[in-house]
Amino acid sequence: MSVHLQREITNLKKSILTLGAKVEECVREAVKSFLERDRELAEKVIVADEEIDRTEVRIEEDCLKVLALYQPVAVDLRFLVAVLKINNDLERIGDQAVNIAQRAIRMDAKSQRCGSLHIPVIAAKTQAMLKKSLDALVNSDAVLAREVCAADDEVDDLNLQTLREVRGCIMEKPETVKDALRHLEVSRQLERTADLATNIAEDVIYMIEGEIIRHPTATRDDRPK
Repeated sequence: MSVHLQREITNLKKSILTLGAKVEECVREAVKSFLERDRELAEKVIVADEEIDRTEVRIEEDCLKVLALYQPVAVDLRFLVAVLKINNDLERIGDQAVNIAQRAIRMDAKSQRCGSLHIPVIAAKTQAMLKKSLDALVNSDAVLAREVCAADDEVDDLNLQTLREVRGCIMEKPETVKDALRHLEVSRQLERTADLATNIAEDVIYMIEGEIIRHPTATRDDRPK
């Protein structure tokens, strides 16, 4: 590997991790703004998304520049492909954080509450998955990345439990319908965030092992001739 290519890869790794840290912060603050009905904090998350968008574009441009200038192969090429995909997933997670923050802004402080349901638990598990996926990236840790993939089912189950509880809450206390539905929307945003964290983990595994694991049942024999 040339010294120049190594420098570019090091810079890209720093950039993607900086973006990841910013996205993690936005998810954390978005959830807090929703649970505490903190409008000011929610607005902060929405404003921060503009910086995330700009960073995502810059990282993509840098990746394409490195691909064009150095024409990397093997593990270096897999790293760049993974960064391009992870970069996009992080930007989409930032969008999920904005969606949660927007729900927080729409919450009426005096509206009838339907409890927090499973939101704090889903949020904690989702944020842990996101952190682990980024740790797996920086440490080139395929074992940790696979832990993220395995954890996704737990978040899916909690989202389904939230759906059932929301239905029950609306039936018992119709006056809580708006609050309950917004909790359901936030649960879905977090579940989607967990899916994106899983995507990141899968890309880390591809980067390390050269194996695409998104569709484990697929084989080479399944491909069109």
